[in-house]
Amino acid sequence: MISLPPQQVKEMLIRAGVIDEATFLSVKEEADRKRQNVVDLLVSQNLLNKEYFFTLLAETLGFERVNLGVEKIDEDVMKLIPEDIARQRKVIVFRKGDDGSYDVAMDNPTDLETIDFLSLRLKSKVRPFLATDEDLNRGYLLYHKQITQDFKKIIDERVRESLRSKTKGDLKEAAEDVPIVAIVDNLLEYAVSSRASDVHFEALDDAVLVRFRVDGILHEIIRMPKDIHQAIVARMKILSGLRVDEHMHPQDGRFRHRIGDGLIDIRVSVIPTFYGEKVEMRLLNAAQKPISLKELGMFDETIRFIQEGIQKTYGMVLVCGPTGSGKTTTLYSILNMLNRPEVNIVTVEDPIEYDMRYVNQTQVNPAAGITFASGLKSILRQDPNIIMVGEIRDEETANIAVQSALTGHLVLSSIHTNDAPTTIPRFIDMGVPPFLVSAVLNVICAQRLARKVHVDCIESYAPDEGMIKALEREFSSAGVNPDVVKIPKVLYRGKGCSACNHTGFLGRVGIFEAMNVTEEVRKLIIGSDFNLDNLRDIARKEGMITMFEDGMRKVELGMTTIEEVLRVIRE
Repeated sequence: MISLPPQQVKEMLIRAGVIDEATFLSVKEEADRKRQNVVDLLVSQNLLNKEYFFTLLAETLGFERVNLGVEKIDEDVMKLIPEDIARQRKVIVFRKGDDGSYDVAMDNPTDLETIDFLSLRLKSKVRPFLATDEDLNRGYLLYHKQITQDFKKIIDERVRESLRSKTKGDLKEAAEDVPIVAIVDNLLEYAVSSRASDVHFEALDDAVLVRFRVDGILHEIIRMPKDIHQAIVARMKILSGLRVDEHMHPQDGRFRHRIGDGLIDIRVSVIPTFYGEKVEMRLLNAAQKPISLKELGMFDETIRFIQEGIQKTYGMVLVCGPTGSGKTTTLYSILNMLNRPEVNIVTVEDPIEYDMRYVNQTQVNPAAGITFASGLKSILRQDPNIIMVGEIRDEETANIAVQSALTGHLVLSSIHTNDAPTTIPRFIDMGVPPFLVSAVLNVICAQRLARKVHVDCIESYAPDEGMIKALEREFSSAGVNPDVVKIPKVLYRGKGCSACNHTGFLGRVGIFEAMNVTEEVRKLIIGSDFNLDNLRDIARKEGMITMFEDGMRKVELGMTTIEEVLRVIRE
């Protein structure tokens, strides 16, 4: 993004009436302390709308603003600049004018060197437009189709080279053979370009299957000959610092890999299966920073519950949901809100997914005796104000976390439960007495991740009679009150295009359910008539919006589809 001097940003925002000087200077001081961009921090604190900022910025700099979600990109024109150059220069050539000039979306239209470079490359005049990172990413996704063809061709060539190689006898030697190294590098590069969160490398009886998880859904990518299986597994073990000669026991490791100009942290798990070892790799953007709760998809009512829960200097704030539902991302967003000079924040995590300045982060390491429970005991001797425990998964960790919350600490953590109310019986089941559960809980947030409708190919439609009856049955089986949640008269879906790989979806949005643990809820927890049905009824009366209701609001806004909401709620 174009970088303006803070003084110029301040004057621009004050002139537009967006913010006053005192508020800007306060946020600027916090941004300097956290080493964050002041505009990013203003956006994350809901003090500034990003789209409006770019409109103001374009007016200030004297450039036109382009929205590539609305403006059609000419793919033939776009591909005149190869993807690697487009990403490096942060540009998208999206249109050719009648006079032979080219319109270019840029994150910095004042970059004269890039403009001169493009003019020479295209042999024509270039007109720069200001674009956001999201705009540019829409363009980069259009390269995907060609990348797919190139990827399969390259992998096929590397596999043939590997099969001809004579270094297959020794695993370490085979793992460092050029074709094997290239196969792994190409797989990771393609996974990142495909926006994959996980890569599964699986041994079948006659082949090696590679699958990517994109937007929460697994997709088969390619099958390779079984002959190269051991060499590729060995390569991944070497990168992760694991034992190459160990094949009968699970192993866990991680490594950092450079792809283009970026760094990716990769968490690796290897387990033995019937036909050979299976490798699972979780891809984490090393440069990714926590984002605001609103950017995660939370509505104002849910954010208010969270803010009320974390304003207290003690108690517990829990985020719950299944594996891969975005719990850790939400916890980091909350931590970013709490990260102030006057508090000492200490965490114990597995793994550390975001590097947060001024937060003391501890990595779980069972080999060194650091577990969630032992790490939490050590944290309490570090004079913390706020503690984050990556996950509460056993009785010992639960009890230490509860005792910490009782003794003047604010404790953040995650737990595996289906929804917010079921977290309470789960705690009781882990041996925490009901009166302690009642005393320490501030707020519980449950969540899922639903795929977002791709805005570039979105269309509206009216549900037919058959679909309405099917949805009524679904609502009934889900226990939804038809007076509270109604089937929208207009629904939205993605038609599918090359940018979203013809799925109609691109990216994911959170679906949330926040339960404020009020006095009425506390009385029920310690009462003799405690049960989940009563708890849900009281939580609803106290303002809780269920995940289903939250999801239906996002359906009405065209953010996702009913089918997607039903899919993730069932999970």
